[in-house]
Amino acid sequence: MPSLFKRSLLPKLRGFPLAPEAIDVLCGAAEFRRCLLEKIAQATQRIYIVALYLQHDEAGQEIFDALHAAKAARPELDVVVVVDWLRAQRGLIGAGKQPGNSAWYQAMTHSHASSVPVYGVPVQTRELFGVLHLKGFVIDDSVLYSGASLNNVYLHKFDKYRFDRYHLIHNKPLADSMQHLVEHGLVASKAVHRLDLANPPSTRSLRNDIGDLRSRLKHAAYDTSSGQLPNGGLSVSPLLGVGKNNSLSRVICELIASAQYQLTICTPYFNLPLAVTREINRALARGVKIDIVVGDKTANDFYIPPSEPFKVIAALPYLYEISLRRFAKRHQRMIDSAQLNLHLWRDGDNTYHLKGMWIDQCYTLLTGNNLNPRAFRLDLENALLIDDPKGEWLEPRGAELVEIFRHATRIEGYQQLQTLVDYPAAVGKFLRRVSRVRIERLLYRIL
Repeated sequence: MPSLFKRSLLPKLRGFPLAPEAIDVLCGAAEFRRCLLEKIAQATQRIYIVALYLQHDEAGQEIFDALHAAKAARPELDVVVVVDWLRAQRGLIGAGKQPGNSAWYQAMTHSHASSVPVYGVPVQTRELFGVLHLKGFVIDDSVLYSGASLNNVYLHKFDKYRFDRYHLIHNKPLADSMQHLVEHGLVASKAVHRLDLANPPSTRSLRNDIGDLRSRLKHAAYDTSSGQLPNGGLSVSPLLGVGKNNSLSRVICELIASAQYQLTICTPYFNLPLAVTREINRALARGVKIDIVVGDKTANDFYIPPSEPFKVIAALPYLYEISLRRFAKRHQRMIDSAQLNLHLWRDGDNTYHLKGMWIDQCYTLLTGNNLNPRAFRLDLENALLIDDPKGEWLEPRGAELVEIFRHATRIEGYQQLQTLVDYPAAVGKFLRRVSRVRIERLLYRIL
């Protein structure tokens, strides 16, 4: 580990020992949906669903119905759903005024004899400045981990899917640790209230409680006291982070700094924090081969075809492409030598939401962290770090990478990426205005 990390976290991370067969890599969003529904139906002890949102659509209804059916069949089952407080009380971006998912949660509770509480966690008083971005479903003694939220496209309910990563980890200590944080670190807070009951309190009335919750979360961590320090075996360590210089962000930078020969990074929105860019540059300087896979702008979940009316949100994929082009231009020499490889993912009209890192043949990071300034400073994030010093899990790890690269195309040069003059007129007009009033840098910090 480079000496610049004077208080390195990696050697101090406690992990839960794993057998290679305890980790299943699921292939695709449809299999993820099938696995989730199957695990819910088979649950006998607990179901803890934690996601940015559970959407009121066909796939969301299927999940909610399955939760109520499981609770009705086994009343002793501990069932909890946790979503972001603010996201649940607004409609879809650009869809006009809507009641939000919370109205649906309330209708479901009213129409069922079984109880499936839905808790809203307010990480901030405004969604712009931070949301609950935790991932991971605890079902009995397993953890189903993905960056996906719960709706039609994330679960490939119909013809389109949003590509992500999907892992099923059978490990009771890990499941216990993740449930403990939700139960005692989130649900027990005065700032957290049920959204499935009528007349939830206003966000304004919770301002002081929200501030207290955020302050405590900045110092919170998963309980890994029953785990072990690195001892040469396969293990998994849960990580938590919110706010500036949090432990998850620090571990991400340390992982990049630890790379000796190979680093692969996936992120859907190319807007790297300065700390990550610095570590990537240092890794390149010491000869590490780096692959970065991002979504093509048309595979971005905010992309709107030029044939449709312009909305401000439609400019985001172009902002990310501008950032990627600048990065590619600065590193063109590394691209020419194939030490740096930038890949664009695209598969028809489907979208890309995949994130994570693979470091040498040792570490694999599963996370919902988008590796952007927002994730590093504003949102409540988590991750699972798999440490495999003996190479016991290399085959499924490699198979996942093969699947990710199947629809990815390498960029030979920055000139392949479009510029402002190539963009639709409405997009170009908006981006020029943004640049003129010098708010572009601010946008990159909160997107």
